[in-house]
Amino acid sequence: MTAAGRPQREGLSIGAVLAQLRPDFPDVTISKIRFLESEGLVRPARTPSGYRQFSAADVERLRFVLAAQRDHYLPLKVIKEQLDAIDRGDTNASVVPRLPRKLVAISSVDDGGHVPGTPGPDEFATDPESAAQLTEDDLLREAGIDEFMLDELRQYGLVRPNAAGFYDTDAVRIARTVKSMSDYGIEPRHLRAFRASADREVGLVEQIVAPVYRQRDANAKARGDELVKELAALSVTLHTLLVKTGIRGVTGG
Repeated sequence: MTAAGRPQREGLSIGAVLAQLRPDFPDVTISKIRFLESEGLVRPARTPSGYRQFSAADVERLRFVLAAQRDHYLPLKVIKEQLDAIDRGDTNASVVPRLPRKLVAISSVDDGGHVPGTPGPDEFATDPESAAQLTEDDLLREAGIDEFMLDELRQYGLVRPNAAGFYDTDAVRIARTVKSMSDYGIEPRHLRAFRASADREVGLVEQIVAPVYRQRDANAKARGDELVKELAALSVTLHTLLVKTGIRGVTGG
């Protein structure tokens, strides 16, 4: 009994779960946890008065979901299929991804591998510095390019400063990539199609997610963020497969 005479609830509150997850997943919020619950990825018990009671297994399921998104950029549908496989005791390595150690112990499932055909950690590694504000001189130095190439990158829309005139670390990666391609005779002007294609893909995603963000319920932003991630992952996967298929025709493989 509590000091006020009310029965002590068992399990963890959603706030306590958030406190456990935040050190490893700084971007997680209560709204995000509620959203994952609404999608059936975690099913905490409820008290008669409706309070959530998260178990240790619930917390590990949440860790699994968040890590699968962060490290593998998997869509929620795929993650849910994997969790369902875990619940069934399916140890098929092509279905069950590499699991956090605690979740393996809880679910008695052996370690598996990355799901074939989905973007892996190298493609979507989380970079906390991605929003860093770099000056033009910073970009030139970090990317190892000269002012002439930077002018071409801007001219063809391959890198774009923000409203304050700064660049992020993605601009550095783009500049480095274009520089490497230039060693093969590919110039920034040849890459305009990449920019145009990316803009069309972004426009398509925006059409789909904008109505979700405009919804007025508390979980609208969380749903929109998840939808953006899932569509981005699917878009990159499709693009990669299409290029791979086309190159196979060039190589005769």
